[in-house]
Amino acid sequence: MSVASGTATGLVHRIFDLQRVLRCIVSSNISRDAQVGFALQGVLRFIGEGESRATNLAARLGVSPPVLSRHIAELEELGLVVRRPDPADGRAQLVALSEEGLQQVRDFEEHRSARLRDYLAEWSEEDALEAARVLGKLTDSLSRSVREQHSSRAKAAGSAATNDTTEEAARLAEATA
Repeated sequence: MSVASGTATGLVHRIFDLQRVLRCIVSSNISRDAQVGFALQGVLRFIGEGESRATNLAARLGVSPPVLSRHIAELEELGLVVRRPDPADGRAQLVALSEEGLQQVRDFEEHRSARLRDYLAEWSEEDALEAARVLGKLTDSLSRSVREQHSSRAKAAGSAATNDTTEEAARLAEATA
């Protein structure tokens, strides 16, 4: 089973169109006085999926560890996340939402869901479920491809890599799974 070239081109155009519209929606819906901007809201959402090491979060978010570290420090300063030592590795820390952070995520999601319901007022429940299914399938396929690329690069670099680097690559691949 393969996707035709023209179909893939059409999908690329639709994805770009969707990204553009989403950027417009986000910029019009983020309050200028909001405590947490859109990027940090995304970080909070991922942290809200469960306590995790920052390196795993960085891999899942597709950002470098130093970038995520700055985000986590900002969120911690706002009282939205907490850190604690990882019992499995005393050198590492686990990051989780604080009670206030959990409430922020609930508020963001409630607001976004209400707005999306407004935007999709003419859609049926079946249309929304089908869109969610197809978007989930697309996300899964793209994520799997990214993981495979990272794994291939790690294997190609493996002959020159140390055990620590190989172990870190394995952890990153596992984190994106």
